[in-house]
Amino acid sequence: MTIKPIISEQFNATIWRMEIDELTDTIVLELRNNEDRKVAFGSMGLQSGKLFFKDLSIPERWLTGMEAAYNGVLLLHYYESETGPVHKGLLAIDAFTGETLWSNYNYAFDHLSAAGPVVFDTRIQPRKLFLAAIKTGTTNGIYNPSVNKELTISIVVPAMMTPEELPQDLVTEPRSGNMVHYLEYNNLRIVSLHALHGGRLIQSIFVFDGISKVYEDLLNTDIQKVQPEAFILHKNRLIYIKNKVELKVLSL
Repeated sequence: MTIKPIISEQFNATIWRMEIDELTDTIVLELRNNEDRKVAFGSMGLQSGKLFFKDLSIPERWLTGMEAAYNGVLLLHYYESETGPVHKGLLAIDAFTGETLWSNYNYAFDHLSAAGPVVFDTRIQPRKLFLAAIKTGTTNGIYNPSVNKELTISIVVPAMMTPEELPQDLVTEPRSGNMVHYLEYNNLRIVSLHALHGGRLIQSIFVFDGISKVYEDLLNTDIQKVQPEAFILHKNRLIYIKNKVELKVLSL
């Protein structure tokens, strides 16, 4: 048995952040090019492997970023200023078409509930939280945490262990660093570790069925420091980023 990626998509900018829409199994990406000071966004179906868009830009070329993805909508924010991290304003994009659905420059995002985004009006003090309709941006009354439950996230992160704790039957190459990522799923064992090759520190990912290697990939080469968060599992999809610019997804 061998495993092949269902998604192997390379981008022209660094994958800065990714979010997963729990309701539609859509993964959305924030792509940042520091040299050109440009931000763009990508969207793909995790189950179908379909690319919806990969270089979507908006009129604000730099001072914007992702807040969340929910029910087929990508929610973006603006920055209050170029020198500070404070978010202000919201813009909703259809995660399948890239079409702008609505915008509100007075709202700011607080968190995502099971019923949709929770927002507040930056002009009102003290802060009051409202539940917003993701498709239209209209508010549906005051947010009530006892009624509006938190959204359940299906993401599983690997365990972190030392190289010595990793089962010795899995990988034979020399290990380096103090961080190994390990996860077991569906009778498979997934490992990511660092190793020295020719004096260079590299990071690899392996998938084993028992002791048989069914998948291998090189995540990063010539690393200056040990990299965290090698991969995640969402439902039955193994997701990782290669060389900061390529998204790969495996079906396990």
